[in-house]
Amino acid sequence: MTTEPVRASAGWLTLREPADAAARSGELVESLLSHLSGGRDLVVHDLGSGSGSMARWLAPQLAGAQHWVLYDRDVELLALALADPPTVPAGSGPVTLETRRRDITRLDPEELSDAGLVTASALLDMLTAEELDRLVVSCARAGCPVLVTLSVVGRVELDPGDPLDEVVQAAFNAHQRRDNGAGRLLGPDALDRAASAFASRGLDVAVRPSPWLLGSNHAVLASAWFEGWLGAALDQQPELQDLTISYRQRRLAEAIPGRLDVTVHHEDLLAIPAD
Repeated sequence: MTTEPVRASAGWLTLREPADAAARSGELVESLLSHLSGGRDLVVHDLGSGSGSMARWLAPQLAGAQHWVLYDRDVELLALALADPPTVPAGSGPVTLETRRRDITRLDPEELSDAGLVTASALLDMLTAEELDRLVVSCARAGCPVLVTLSVVGRVELDPGDPLDEVVQAAFNAHQRRDNGAGRLLGPDALDRAASAFASRGLDVAVRPSPWLLGSNHAVLASAWFEGWLGAALDQQPELQDLTISYRQRRLAEAIPGRLDVTVHHEDLLAIPAD
């Protein structure tokens, strides 16, 4: 088994960014705003930032001057983030960016010492239990709010339904929990473990749903998501290959023209240091 991380392509991140923005919990952002310290520039550390979609979504909702520190292993994605910074409303404070090429599972907690907010998106399910626990310790030591969005929870719904949907979903979830050589990934179990880990360190934790709702206006994303979902299931259980040949054809015939509705369930987490 390889321990190399799965690389998210720039094209995939661009394709999913509008659906991510629509799905993330506005309720948690409202709660976050009431807990942010005022009177100084806000320093935001964004873990596993990719091409910067979290900053582009959240920065316009935050008041005052902001400095974002973006962490990722992929230097090309970090360069894209710098090239496409957040746009904030007129009258808001400036937003500046810096990037750090890091393996966030080995993050030095001291790097977060100036953080007024720590964020991450679509990250937790790709971690092992040991990696997640180390990350929670680092975030908790920072003594600031932590907002983690779009963690998969192992449930998808396709409409119209198909008898093979549940078979593929089970194989996909097993793939999410596979041993990658560094340990067994948490996959759909990551959000619950993170919530418990933050709570055990004295933070107040709130969790809210943040589902992708992919209808006829998301045909390209739905098709690409389906191909990736099925591909991961087949990587996990190659014996499903023959069984899913016609299934794939049927589903793409529905998805490409926008006749397949897809709900991909995620959850967002906000952890606030106790007063």
